Amino acid sequence: MADDGAEKTEQPTSKKLQDAAEKGQIARSKDMGTAFVLIGSATAILVFGKMLAMAILDIGQRMLRLNPKDIFETNSMFTAWGDVAQHLIPPMAGIFFIIVIAAFIGNTFLGGFNFSWQAAGFKASKMSPMKGLKRMFGLQALVELLKSFLKVLVVVGFAYFLLKMFFFDIMALSLMSEPNNIESALHFLAWLFFGLCSSVSIIALVDAPYQKWNHIKQLKMSLQEIKDEYKSSEGDPQIKARIRRTQMQMSMKRMMQEVPNADVIVTNPTHYAIALKYDQGKFRAPVVVAKGVDEVAMHIRKIGNEHKVPVIESPALARSIFHTTKLDHPIPEQLFAAVAQVLAYVYQLKMYKKGKSSRPKSLAKNLPIPEGYRH
Repeated sequence: MADDGAEKTEQPTSKKLQDAAEKGQIARSKDMGTAFVLIGSATAILVFGKMLAMAILDIGQRMLRLNPKDIFETNSMFTAWGDVAQHLIPPMAGIFFIIVIAAFIGNTFLGGFNFSWQAAGFKASKMSPMKGLKRMFGLQALVELLKSFLKVLVVVGFAYFLLKMFFFDIMALSLMSEPNNIESALHFLAWLFFGLCSSVSIIALVDAPYQKWNHIKQLKMSLQEIKDEYKSSEGDPQIKARIRRTQMQMSMKRMMQEVPNADVIVTNPTHYAIALKYDQGKFRAPVVVAKGVDEVAMHIRKIGNEHKVPVIESPALARSIFHTTKLDHPIPEQLFAAVAQVLAYVYQLKMYKKGKSSRPKSLAKNLPIPEGYRH
């Protein structure tokens, strides 16, 4: 019994469909393209057929009429061809335009417009006789054979029905005088052609859903293929976790390198540690250069002590800055007043240690922290 992971039971993902389209593998119905071209041709003849017939009639009369003056005119042949072009180009251009539009719509209606260099390129596998025999005697070849029989039956049936319906009208053409019989004959022929072309649309209506179903069936995926695709597109979870760890380590190392340059470290005193730096010429407010909890906080305090960075205990302010300010970002405006008191105290303490000022008063325990910024 086949393993469930190997059974192609899942619908193709969008990436699978996109990759297939890049290789030129899209749902296409040749019968739909043929039906659109034939119906478009019939429509073009119905629209421009009379104009084309009259142009041909005028050209025939012009070419078969002998004018004595033209015998001695050396440019008469070129003039005649100019008249032919003048009469034929407008109806032929209209017919050609309708057919081109119909062909484009018919061939892009099912799978959309798609051009693939991979599909257009040379592949040695296409020249393989074995693969050619497989295509000739495979399921797809059998389906195409059945469709061919169905086409013949449908077209012959429609032809018989149309001839039987218009039989007496066609026979009546022999009783009409020229040019009415020509116009009527063209009218009948155009509608007969349109009816025969419309019969092909029945095949297209059956073939288009089948081609869509067959295309999806060929691209179905197994559960393992979906997992492999996810890993290749999103990345292996283990590798991503390793990358995140490496990024965190690099970020931690860079953060610790900034601690010696800090002006003050605000602590909880044990759980939180925030290193602040204030450069009046560069920042409008103090910036958080390092922050952390527990072991990271202890490491920040250790580096600060080694480099004689002032450490101030203010639990409420430490928690507030930690939860409201990102790393390398300035503190929020609502904490300016509280941080300003801390920096002022640190500055006075430095002056005192240098003997340039008296000992500062102890920092206030209840710093001005807004209610919404308390954590």
